[in-house]
Amino acid sequence: MPLAGLVQPVWSAARVPRAAPQAFGFGGSKKMLYDVRQRPQAIWFNDKVYIGFKGGGTEPAAGSRERVAPTYASLVSYDPKTRQFSDTIRFGDTTSDHHDCPVIWADKDDHLHFLYKCHNEPGIHLVAKQPRTMGNSEADWEILDDIAPMLSYPTVFRLFDDSNVVYFRTAGHSSSWSYRITHDNGRTWTAPPTDVTNLDLVGFPEWSSYQAKILGRDGKTLHVVFTDYDDVKSGDPRRLFNPRYEQVVGNDWKYNLSYVRINLETHEVSNFDGEVLETPVHYESAREKCRIWDTVWRGAGVPPALSLDDKGNPEVLHILSEEDIETHGYYYVRFVDGDWKKTRIASANHQWNSGYLKRDRKGHLHAYVIVGEGYADKAGINYSHGGGRIEHWLSKDQGDTWKLHRDITPDGEKYPGWSFNNVQPVVREDGTAVGGMLVFYGWLDPKNPDAVAFLLDESDLG
Repeated sequence: MPLAGLVQPVWSAARVPRAAPQAFGFGGSKKMLYDVRQRPQAIWFNDKVYIGFKGGGTEPAAGSRERVAPTYASLVSYDPKTRQFSDTIRFGDTTSDHHDCPVIWADKDDHLHFLYKCHNEPGIHLVAKQPRTMGNSEADWEILDDIAPMLSYPTVFRLFDDSNVVYFRTAGHSSSWSYRITHDNGRTWTAPPTDVTNLDLVGFPEWSSYQAKILGRDGKTLHVVFTDYDDVKSGDPRRLFNPRYEQVVGNDWKYNLSYVRINLETHEVSNFDGEVLETPVHYESAREKCRIWDTVWRGAGVPPALSLDDKGNPEVLHILSEEDIETHGYYYVRFVDGDWKKTRIASANHQWNSGYLKRDRKGHLHAYVIVGEGYADKAGINYSHGGGRIEHWLSKDQGDTWKLHRDITPDGEKYPGWSFNNVQPVVREDGTAVGGMLVFYGWLDPKNPDAVAFLLDESDLG
């Protein structure tokens, strides 16, 4: 039975089969599956899907100052042949930092890796003791040495030579972004000659960025698109004044889109025009040489979701404010005939809704977006970063026009009044997306931990 008030798919159910999303993780809190800043959390490996998430939580103790319920870094596997999930493995102690969500990947010798607790600290890096399996408990995993002194928002890719790269922020908000590469399955990691970006600069003392990244099809090129903002830890209203909307806004408002390309063989960093840049890239050089969209004080929260067009260039799904600070839209951004073209797809109900953009084998574009009526302003920790229904929009003309394809929100009779967010793909070892598989999470009310993780399996892998 469809949810009341939803716009129905433009194609019939007979032409667009719909599998029901399956719940697999419980007792989650804020961002039990993370937004686009850190990936992957779900990989297709050895004929199964392995998913890392935060779950098994308990209510904060009475009188506790914790705002997010303590949860465990957790791992589960899914067999598409039987459509069944394994028992869950929990790692370490509980944590109430919502950034501590895990990422997971496989190395060249078929060992799974699990990295969690990464927020201005080294994190905990584990490797499965046996190949092609996650084992049955934490005892089946080995702790490896730290990747770097501090890690935030790690994203991991398998490179052309079967090495692995992790791209991350090196410390707090105003710190640099960098990467490490391992050729020995995570035992040791090599740093580049210099960090990639460091927007903090004299004249911009707390300027910062949030970064999205995707590996090129050559397995050697990392495409990075980032937003920028003044972190203003002092809360100085003069620096937080938004001239477009003529009011003070928070430091969670991120502006503009900039782009750099990293050659992971030579460590050269260049802009879209191919000009090799001095690194780390600072705010002034980013503004002059890397900016692909001056948003003129229109703001976002979450950085964009990335895909690759038919030429191997990045294409972007981005949320941006519109008429006022509580109206937002989703935009498809791509490079066409010498310019960055922007097309509005749909309305967004919050600047922290994290969606997913995919180009299929026919060249059709699929945007998975979070929507809702009005601005998502419910009180409570679980609502602080958006949430709503999940719609699938489709373009068959290279992104010039978009149509609502269907709604993939979990059954409204089973999950009435719930909100959902952070749609992401299941990926293969090389980072390419598995067709027909998505994960996301949802919650009912402000209290935590009430969040639940879901897998949508419409693949033919079973």
